[in-house]
Amino acid sequence: METSIETNVHKFIQSLKESTITGIFSEDLRNERLDKLLTNNFPTSKQEYWRYTRVNRISTKAFKIAPGSVNSIDAFKIKNLNSDYCVFVNGFYADAMSCISEENKPYISVLSNLENKIAQQPESNEIFDQINLVFATDGVHLNIPKNKILNRPIEIIHLQSGQEVIANIYHHFEIGENAQAKIFLSFYSANDMPSFSNIRLYANLNKGAHLNITKIQAESNQSYHISTEDIEQLDSSNFTINTITLGGELVRNNLNIRVNGMNCETNLHAAYILKNNQHVDNHTLVDHKVAHCQSNELYKGVISDKATAVFNGKVFVRKDAQKINAFQSNGNVLLSDTAAVNSKPELEIYADDVKCSHGSTTGQLDEKAVFYLRSRGLSEKEARELLVQAFIADVLEKLDNDSRAHVDEILEKRFGWELL
Repeated sequence: METSIETNVHKFIQSLKESTITGIFSEDLRNERLDKLLTNNFPTSKQEYWRYTRVNRISTKAFKIAPGSVNSIDAFKIKNLNSDYCVFVNGFYADAMSCISEENKPYISVLSNLENKIAQQPESNEIFDQINLVFATDGVHLNIPKNKILNRPIEIIHLQSGQEVIANIYHHFEIGENAQAKIFLSFYSANDMPSFSNIRLYANLNKGAHLNITKIQAESNQSYHISTEDIEQLDSSNFTINTITLGGELVRNNLNIRVNGMNCETNLHAAYILKNNQHVDNHTLVDHKVAHCQSNELYKGVISDKATAVFNGKVFVRKDAQKINAFQSNGNVLLSDTAAVNSKPELEIYADDVKCSHGSTTGQLDEKAVFYLRSRGLSEKEARELLVQAFIADVLEKLDNDSRAHVDEILEKRFGWELL
């Protein structure tokens, strides 16, 4: 007899199978993955990896794959950013809304146009990864050749439109030897209806490659979002990702970095500002496999109302990975008595010549500092906002000017902040 979880898996899959969309992978590969998927279950809080995040808000719904339409992207595109941009609506590439320069056209392809040739992603036992790799409808294939530096950044805009629609998008980046690229991933809702973004990104950084990603999650507070970034780094490569989470009822970010080469640098920065009943879970893994590398993690959260945040960051240093410098920090400010955070930074070290540290702090605003600022003429609201902005400033300053201005605009609109 099937358990309720198994029933939910089959129901969830059945609603997706009813779609006539074939997706971006070959039928044989899709069927092979589907067989494996149907033997899996949705995670429960009994599993350590999902201990603090319950997915029944997603697993019990019957999402559908359906194209959508948006009149304009002006409200979603980062203003003044001199970039090329690819737009996806409900997981489907919107060619008429996208703009790719002649300079970058040779390096950017849409996966649905590649005749199912992309199948290089690593295996995964996570059910949402498996769902993505069966039902992915589209994505960007970025292939930058050796020594090429993209002068124009690429903005990939993901829009959700409609009720209980799912967007399964798979991006594949190949960054050639000594090549460089800057990517902006942004996620928005065109209306305030429940939707689900299930995103997977695989990036391979060859020797000396540089990849900088800024990810802005600003979907509606009725949306669900699960994303997985799998990153492979070879010798002397540099990977940086800045994740800013401002929206979503339930957001889960899985970031898996495999440092396979020497002299690599890895930088993970994130800020999450939550209110109402939002739940955001950041899971990171940096796997140092070889010597002479460094990694830096800085995650900061501001949690108010009944919102909850989770941080589970793990740095893994293997036996032969000597001379590793790894820094990990998670800080949180709770703005209400009902807000909560679960923080679990981890180090697992099997080498003896390393410099590794981690730390976690959770607290409330300093009332003495609030009083001091009020004595200098600020209102209580302004004083508290100034302290909060100062707290997350070292994450936001990692952003370039255009994306920082865009994030400030969202903060002002969504949270009523008067930016000082």
